[in-house]
Amino acid sequence: MLSFSGSLKVFLAIDPCDMRKGFNGLYAAVTERLGEDPKSGALFVFCNRRHTRLKILYWDTTGLWVLTKRLEVEPSPGPKLWNQLASSSA
Repeated sequence: MLSFSGSLKVFLAIDPCDMRKGFNGLYAAVTERLGEDPKSGALFVFCNRRHTRLKILYWDTTGLWVLTKRLEVEPSPGPKLWNQLASSSA
């Protein structure tokens, strides 16, 4: 079970990411591309070029989680994608 604190930070990678990346590749992307510590407890969100796939890297003090989401309806690019995601998680 995942639980998040009220002060959870979420980092969004603006550039598209290769969705074939797993734990090690996403860990490297967080440190190299975002300049952050993957073990900080924040969510690190990556998407593909078409914005139809998401991967989230999360450290819960016992290990890394990689969460994957495939969007069934292809969103239009830009802020609408993040609005759709925000409304679906509420």
